[in-house]
Amino acid sequence: MSFQQGLSGLNAASKSLDVIGNNVANASTIGFKRSQAQFADVFANTLSGSGGTQVGIGSKLSAVAQLFSQGNLTVTNNPLDLAVNGKGFFRLSNSGAISYSRNGQFQIDKSGYIVNGNGLRLTGYAANASGVLNTAAPTDLLIPSSDLTPKATAKVNAVLNVDSRAATKSAAAFNLNDPTTYNNSTSVAIYDSLGNSHTLSMYFVKTNANTWDVFASNDGVQIGAGAIGRLTFRSDGAIDTTATTLPFSVSAPVTTGATTPLAFNLDFTGTTQFGSAFGVNSLAQDGYTSGRLSGFSVGADGVIQGRYTNGQSATLGQVILANFNNPQGLQPLGDNGWAETSTSGAPLVGAPGSGSLGALQSAAVEDSNVDLTAELVNMITAQRVYQANAQSIKTQDAVLQTLVNLR
Repeated sequence: MSFQQGLSGLNAASKSLDVIGNNVANASTIGFKRSQAQFADVFANTLSGSGGTQVGIGSKLSAVAQLFSQGNLTVTNNPLDLAVNGKGFFRLSNSGAISYSRNGQFQIDKSGYIVNGNGLRLTGYAANASGVLNTAAPTDLLIPSSDLTPKATAKVNAVLNVDSRAATKSAAAFNLNDPTTYNNSTSVAIYDSLGNSHTLSMYFVKTNANTWDVFASNDGVQIGAGAIGRLTFRSDGAIDTTATTLPFSVSAPVTTGATTPLAFNLDFTGTTQFGSAFGVNSLAQDGYTSGRLSGFSVGADGVIQGRYTNGQSATLGQVILANFNNPQGLQPLGDNGWAETSTSGAPLVGAPGSGSLGALQSAAVEDSNVDLTAELVNMITAQRVYQANAQSIKTQDAVLQTLVNLR
């Protein structure tokens, strides 16, 4: 009797409609991956049956396979909205229980951890105070709320031009409060170990045709009893490195409670003596005061870069991705999550953009990969299949009724 075949066909069409309906329902779910119902025919097993004369007894649902094709990316205004452009899953932790997701809608919880809407923490590589990533083991990513520790100035680089036409002066007569005792001066802000700002002033006295003595002061107080160094130039205007020892070692006393004296190197490499007016080409130092986190960004490689109120930036961590040899072997958990199984294989964890892993795009999310038009067409097809199987049951019923009515 073909009742069984028709019934299995009704069940198959119903399952197909279930899968299609689930796809349609999640057409706007961020990071959702559409599913496809896969069917197989059914035969009765007999010891003596001939394969050429066997009639199938219907169909069955073989698998519901998820299709991990790329979804469209939509730009948002949240820097913690992350989209994977390519292969890979976000690695999430729930008190050590690991799951995976393509939904990159994240936020910061009250403790500073990066979490999704269900409170699962995004994992990655943590950075130490120096911004060096610890790639040994993934951990829950934490955005620190503490101030950026100040850094004392260790080096000052000054590139300038002194005027070869300037008149010579006596170095012994130097007085930082008397501009007539030196030819030129310039200044730069430097920082002590507590982040306090100080003004380093440099004074240049031409003592001979190609010789300049350099004096310095910190916050208006002269450093040392005499010049901190001497610049000697060649006839082509470049520094004579055989007669000039660079950089100059400077020790500036401070009275702010910070480490004293403030010791740093003063480097004039690149300074010239040409027949043109005194000019400062560049003046830089490597210290800074403390700063508070004012914002951050996530790069395509997953590195989280923090911006601070003191103008500095620091690496706060790195988002990692995980990929699988068989993504269809992952177990769906709901809430846009999957779990590793023996069928999926072990996760291949790494930085975005490395190996087979895709790149990250910040301030964007990945839309569902459901093609609504295709799903609606599939729905019509499944409906027709359901009607056809119902018709086969109706026809078999009519045949059976005829048989019963035989006299």
